[in-house]
Amino acid sequence: MQDIHHNGAGIRQRLEHRVEENLISESLDLSRVRSIDDLVRSMGKTAFTGREIGAAADVLEAMARDKDCFVVMTLAGTITVAKYDLIIAELIDRGIVNAVVSTGALMTHGLIDNREQNSIDVEEVISEILESWDHNDVLCSYKLNHAIGSHLAKRSKNQRGILKSAYEKGVPVFVPAFTDSELGLDVALNIRLRESTGRHKLRFDPFEDLEHFAATLLRQTRLGIFTIGGGAPSDWSQQFVPFLDLRRRRLGENLPLKRYHYCISINSEPVLAGESSASNSAPEFVPASEGGKFAEVFLDATVGIPLVLAAVLERLGKNKNGSAKTPDKTIKAKAGTKK
Repeated sequence: MQDIHHNGAGIRQRLEHRVEENLISESLDLSRVRSIDDLVRSMGKTAFTGREIGAAADVLEAMARDKDCFVVMTLAGTITVAKYDLIIAELIDRGIVNAVVSTGALMTHGLIDNREQNSIDVEEVISEILESWDHNDVLCSYKLNHAIGSHLAKRSKNQRGILKSAYEKGVPVFVPAFTDSELGLDVALNIRLRESTGRHKLRFDPFEDLEHFAATLLRQTRLGIFTIGGGAPSDWSQQFVPFLDLRRRRLGENLPLKRYHYCISINSEPVLAGESSASNSAPEFVPASEGGKFAEVFLDATVGIPLVLAAVLERLGKNKNGSAKTPDKTIKAKAGTKK
């Protein structure tokens, strides 16, 4: 009896097409490399991590050029301690990153670039901000980070930093594991100080972060996620999708299906270690068959990020003050939307 698939010819043809797409296509010829973008494009035609770097640059470029894409960047590890904070600030300044989800430690260590030995005392900054905080206004991480950014914009005008750039560009910064940092401990001490002196205590509510993050992403046309490391920032950002699903199923809310259309993950840990949670097959992401674009780079972020970003900035062809997408500069206290 004749096979309805014509003896598998159709399946074989599709498999051959996929194999051809993923073949190593060109040797890396350094004599033809004239820029970082040339190098990254050539690496993308080779194999292993070199190919992954090329793919990550392609996906980041697609996100940056997509005017309807809202990009969430998640940060874990020691990227600011390793003095890569200005790269994150550059992504914000260029309008490529529209929201940041980070560990508290990274934000504490990266208040400003202090190469000129004019360092900021974190304790003094947080103390000044919290002492003037209205106890009727519930605290959460994105509100506090916004206030810190405002403080830096006024007091450190000639210096750069992640929270300063985020404030100036209307980019919200969320810290899911807030108490796991000096930032969280400073808030805890201020609450105890207020209590011991008979003043109203401040109230910190992490669900305000969750609700604001979800409401912000719901307003967007398309979503992208750029993950550095794993941990709480990556997991929390992806939980946005099941959060909406549970609200539909358990509460009967009429909500659209939202998933990340673009995904880049740069992580030095192998998949089996459990750090890399940005799986292409996860329900949080649009599958490639439906137009989703993915790139996973298993490499130290201090090597991967500069290569990928420098190549993409060359492609965008913008000057220092240019941006791929125009951020909504009118957003301040309620940061997070993009016109």
